[in-house]
Amino acid sequence: MKKVSVLVYAYNEVDNVKPLSEAIIAVFQKDLPNYDYELIFIDNFSTDGTKSVLEEMCKENSKIKAIFNAKNFGHIRSPYYGLLQTTGDCSILMCADFQEPPEMIPQFVHEWENGYKIVIGIKTNSKENKLMYHLRSAYYRLIKKISDVDQIEHYTGFGLYDKDFIKVLRDLNDPMPYLRGIVAELGYERKEIPYEQPLRKKGKSKNNWYTLYDMAMLGITSYSKVILRLATIIGFIFSAASFLIALIYLILKLINWDGFSAGTAPILIGLFIFGSLLMFFIGFLGEYILNINTRVMKRPLVVEEKRINFKKESKEINK
Repeated sequence: MKKVSVLVYAYNEVDNVKPLSEAIIAVFQKDLPNYDYELIFIDNFSTDGTKSVLEEMCKENSKIKAIFNAKNFGHIRSPYYGLLQTTGDCSILMCADFQEPPEMIPQFVHEWENGYKIVIGIKTNSKENKLMYHLRSAYYRLIKKISDVDQIEHYTGFGLYDKDFIKVLRDLNDPMPYLRGIVAELGYERKEIPYEQPLRKKGKSKNNWYTLYDMAMLGITSYSKVILRLATIIGFIFSAASFLIALIYLILKLINWDGFSAGTAPILIGLFIFGSLLMFFIGFLGEYILNINTRVMKRPLVVEEKRINFKKESKEINK
C-alpha cells in the first residue's frame, strides 16, 4: 500500500488545526481508501494554544504527527523543513488556514499516479483582499520577467511532491530555500491544477507587509541578476554623461562664453537624482549580500523543541 504524507504548517491556528485534520482524514477515508497516510503538523512556535490541540490530536490518532519548533523560524524555512521530515511515497504541502482546499488531495494523487512527480495548485482567482491579489499578480509578472528561471505564477507551494523530489530538496542543504524557485528550476515535469483560493476559515492571516517583502526579496535575489546588471549599466551611462557634461562645462568656462550661465539648480537636481538612484541600488545590493550571508553561515533550517509520534530512525538530520 502506497503511503501519502500530508505536511501542514501552522502558526497560531488553534481554531483550524483540528477541523483541518478531520477534513483531510475524511478525504482519505472517502476518496483514497487504498492509500496509507501520515498527517504531519509543523508548529512554528504558536502562542495561542495550537500546541495543546496538536498534542491531543496526536494522542487520539497515531497517524497524526507533530513537530514543535523551539522558536519561530519564519514562513519560508519551517514548511520546507517539514517536507524533509515526511516518509511517504509522495508528500503534500499545505497551510493550516483552509485557503488550500483539502478536497484537491485526490486530484493531486490521481495526477501523481498518472506519472507526474510534481503536481501543484495554481490560483486562478482569490476571495482574499483584491488589492493584495493584484499586488501578488504584479510581483509574479515582475519576477517572471527578470528571473533567470521561468518562475511559476500564483503558486504558493501548495502541491504534491514525489519522494524523488523530496530527496532533491534534502540534498540541497539550503539554509534559506525558496521552494517556488526550486520547483521551477530543479523540479521534474509538473502538472498544474487551477483553483480559486477561498477565504481562511477562522482567525487572521499572519502574513504582513514585512513577511511578504521578505519572500519577494528572497525570490528576486535568489533568481535574478537583472537588478545588479541594471545598476552597472545605469552607473556606466550616468558616469559617461557626467564626464561629458563636466568636459563641456570646462570648455565653455575656458573660452569665457558670455551666454553660458548654468547656475546651481541643475547641479542640485542632478545630485538628488544620482543620490536617490545610488541609495536604491545600494539597498538592493544589501539584499543580495544578506542573502549570501544567510547561506554562507549555514545555520539549521529549524531547531526542534520536540516531536510526537515519530520513530527515532525516521528523523532527518538537517546538517
